Amino acid sequence: MGLDYSYEIFVPARNVATALTTLTELAPPERHVPPLSLTLPGGIGLEVPYTSQFKSDPVDCSTAATLQLDTSIMVAPDDAVLEDRGGRPTEPDELGRIQVGYVYLTVTFASQFHPGYASLNFCAATSSMSRMFERSPNMRAVFTDLTAAGGGVCCLLDTESDHFTICWLNGRPVHDTVPGPRFPDDRALADTWPDPHP
Repeated sequence: MGLDYSYEIFVPARNVATALTTLTELAPPERHVPPLSLTLPGGIGLEVPYTSQFKSDPVDCSTAATLQLDTSIMVAPDDAVLEDRGGRPTEPDELGRIQVGYVYLTVTFASQFHPGYASLNFCAATSSMSRMFERSPNMRAVFTDLTAAGGGVCCLLDTESDHFTICWLNGRPVHDTVPGPRFPDDRALADTWPDPHP
């Protein structure tokens, strides 16, 4: 079995469309697939430059618990990102970023941590990419920046160990763990999040 490391960000459920719109700004500039039409809970319509289960058929998830997307993300290369490329040619965009992907995204509209928050779980497609997720400061910044831009409260890195690494919490970058001395379990972490329905 390969490694399946992932980043998971938590946003108020009402902010899913905002988070996905922000994510599209990180998509490769040249699309090789037609836009995917989504209908989110609440009837919100959105087009994204991705596929869902490698198909471009419209997806109505207005009453669904989850949404799956096949994404690619542009990231500024650092040593870990370049190592993951393994010498394969890179085509930087005008900002000097290169493409990472596929990255498999599962949106859960009512997360197990707190039903008022949605989670966006970004899973690496390969073991090499998983190691890059863990080692790359620039990749981590992509997900913490996405958390902040989407009005999120928390970003976790899952390395399939006995704990999650907390990368972002309540408006600032952190380096902590759950479970750990400060947060013995998921509930203790979620209890620090603000009310998602102010």
